[in-house]
Amino acid sequence: MDGTDVVEQGTLAAENVLEALKDVIDPELGINIVDLGLVYGVVIGSENQVRLDMTLTSAACPLTDVIERQAQTILSAVTDDVQINWVWMPPWGPDRITPDGREQLRAIGFNV
Repeated sequence: MDGTDVVEQGTLAAENVLEALKDVIDPELGINIVDLGLVYGVVIGSENQVRLDMTLTSAACPLTDVIERQAQTILSAVTDDVQINWVWMPPWGPDRITPDGREQLRAIGFNV
């Protein structure tokens, strides 16, 4: 959860939310959104509602809806109330990629 802001007010653990989000794959890169560093924050409300503060590698990314639907579908197993707050500041940078994400990117030919 390094680099991801977490607020937990309910019984749901942010760590479990982030683990589930590893099944959300960026369609362009084929790497999960957690390891790419696209999840800036997880807020668990008192009724286990989830708000994700997320970004994309580019504000012009045409796949926002795809990633949002994937995240909501995957998290529907743990909560019925998921809201995604798209944020652009601070802008995403490669420094947000986790060590696992870097390894995955190297495996597909990226030099990170």
